[in-house]
Amino acid sequence: MMVCEYKPGLEGIPAAQSSISHVDGQKGILEYRGIRIEELAEKSSFLETAYLLIWGQLPSKDELKTFEDDIRSHRRIKYRIRDMMKCFPESGHPMDALQASAAALGLFYSRRDLHNPAYIRDSVVRLLATIPTMVAAFGLMRKGNDPVKPRDDLDYAANFLYMLNEKEPDPLAAKIFDICLILHVEHTMNASTFSARVTASTLTDPYAVVASAVGTLGGPLHGGANEEVIQMLEDIGTVENVRPYVDDLLQRKAKIMGFGHRVYKVKDPRATVLQNLAEQLFAKFGHDKYYDIAQEMEQVVAEKLGGKGVYPNVDFYSGLVYRKMGIPTDLFTPIFAIARVAGWLAHWKEQLAENRIFRPTQVYNGEHEVNYIPIEQR
Repeated sequence: MMVCEYKPGLEGIPAAQSSISHVDGQKGILEYRGIRIEELAEKSSFLETAYLLIWGQLPSKDELKTFEDDIRSHRRIKYRIRDMMKCFPESGHPMDALQASAAALGLFYSRRDLHNPAYIRDSVVRLLATIPTMVAAFGLMRKGNDPVKPRDDLDYAANFLYMLNEKEPDPLAAKIFDICLILHVEHTMNASTFSARVTASTLTDPYAVVASAVGTLGGPLHGGANEEVIQMLEDIGTVENVRPYVDDLLQRKAKIMGFGHRVYKVKDPRATVLQNLAEQLFAKFGHDKYYDIAQEMEQVVAEKLGGKGVYPNVDFYSGLVYRKMGIPTDLFTPIFAIARVAGWLAHWKEQLAENRIFRPTQVYNGEHEVNYIPIEQR
């Protein structure tokens, strides 16, 4: 019998063939369907990028308008889902609320008609349209407030910020938020995407696929890091405290939140874009002292760990951007999910094209030939 080499976390083992995105961790390159992330952040929109990832090509002007109009007309959620969300505990984490709500969509729309292109398109539109509505709704309902109805005259990013604050956002803030969604939409075979593809391989409905991926994204080793970055910066408090704080973490061999990546050995290209976005926000809406702490921390960590390929990742600056927009810290990861839904759906659609159910093997390290002991003798 052949013994397979065991790799903890399946590190370095290809789990699928994909043409959706590409990462070169040594050069700091991220591409969506071959287009560099920096170019998409500068020239595209979130929904155009989502279309690119899911359908495999940039849309024509008419295709994009139809896609945007379809999503505008599906932003509202069933009142029964809204009533269900009202019963969630106020202290519950928004990611748990989102996972339950995404799964509940399947009760209304799941037909598992996976060979029907119309069903696939309708599912894509409905999930992209309603996930932001559910995130914003729970953000308000947990405070005892009614959710804000979506506005069809606002684009995707501006509408979410409006539903969250019941105030039309500044155009610069809306544009920056849209770019943030582009940066978070896809990143090869990460944990939540792998979860999505495993679930998809069973031929269940896309609502279950997204719900399983949301549950995976909620873990602090995956999507929750930017929340912890903000807490870390607040704990440091001043620029002068950065160096002793980093020294203490290194001495204790503790993780430095927002630094290091399983793939990137240079600065995450998304972190570079986010840093620029943060500076644009600060220039218009006022400086954030925690940005000074973050800059000093990047310099100190590069000095001490740069030789090991430890640099800021996407989570390091994203929290500062969201914080300046007035977004509560525990909504950072649900916002990550709003963007990543498009990536998950792209992988769902790709998985269906040449599906084979995931069934990995294992390395058994337990005992053999163990006798059963009657309960009277235990």
